[in-house]
Amino acid sequence: MKGALCPTVQQLRKKLRRGELITLDLGATYQGYAADLTRTICIGTVSARQQEIYELVQEAQERGLRAVWAGVRAAEVDAAAREFLIDAGYGDYFVHSLGHGVGLAVHEAPRIAQEVDIVLEPGMVITIEPGIYIPQWGGVRIEDTVLVKENGCEILTPVTKDLVVV
Repeated sequence: MKGALCPTVQQLRKKLRRGELITLDLGATYQGYAADLTRTICIGTVSARQQEIYELVQEAQERGLRAVWAGVRAAEVDAAAREFLIDAGYGDYFVHSLGHGVGLAVHEAPRIAQEVDIVLEPGMVITIEPGIYIPQWGGVRIEDTVLVKENGCEILTPVTKDLVVV
């Protein structure tokens, strides 16, 4: 699966075409700590299907974010987003975990995944990043870095989640 999510050199060199979705996966460090952010944009006009998929991923992320608080199991957070995408008929196209820890490195424990029983604690920093990836069509991922709090989470990457069209 690694190759399916990571672009090849040829993909990076291809010309962008009107109507394509582009996934921008960005990282940053501040005072030694990492952050991770992904947004999907569209070149030119957005099709009805692209808008529908984008809105599904956006809702899945919202459900995942609402499920984050101190004391919840990582698997429950993953399930909040994953079950929504399964019910919408796109479960087979969400091919990775919902998120991961972020700290001194951009990918740290805990994984926010189906099989992970780790309980989230206040002060943990994690990502919430559902995605739908359809072969020969394209994909959408929306990712934010969040701080786990007693009664929810704080988004540390406050960038618009509206589908940007360029």
